[in-house]
Amino acid sequence: MKHFLMVSAIVFCFGSSAALSAEQGSDGSLTADDYVEIQQLYAQYAHALDLGDAQAWADTFTPDGVFSDAKGREELVAFAKGFHENFAGHARHWNSQVLITPTANGADGSCYLLLVDTSVQPVGISVSGIYEDKIVKTTAGWRFQKRVAAIERPDAGGQ
Repeated sequence: MKHFLMVSAIVFCFGSSAALSAEQGSDGSLTADDYVEIQQLYAQYAHALDLGDAQAWADTFTPDGVFSDAKGREELVAFAKGFHENFAGHARHWNSQVLITPTANGADGSCYLLLVDTSVQPVGISVSGIYEDKIVKTTAGWRFQKRVAAIERPDAGGQ
């Protein structure tokens, strides 16, 4: 009986530590909360950029984050301001098919992008493409470390 209790206690301890490890994602895995938080990051990115909140948009990146030619917070803020001015507040990002893959350093992300121009009637898609992301967990939460937009533009013939 003592042997059974000792073995049960050891199994319980190892099982508890394994469950805690899986919950924390220390083995490179992501928890359900991680997936939800990353999806919220994608939504925060789109809302902030489309609504002209350059500071909030830059907050979706790490302090040394990269998007296109913009590197670091100051350049990211400038990019977001220019984007919003260029579209006069009429751009709406529609991201779909979000795919999140755990990595040793955080996660790789990818999603389809449609940029809708609401200044024309009927509204039109001005850009389509795919985002490819490097995402890391910081003390402030999940952030884009690097984001690349592979843009597909319709040719001049409209095909």
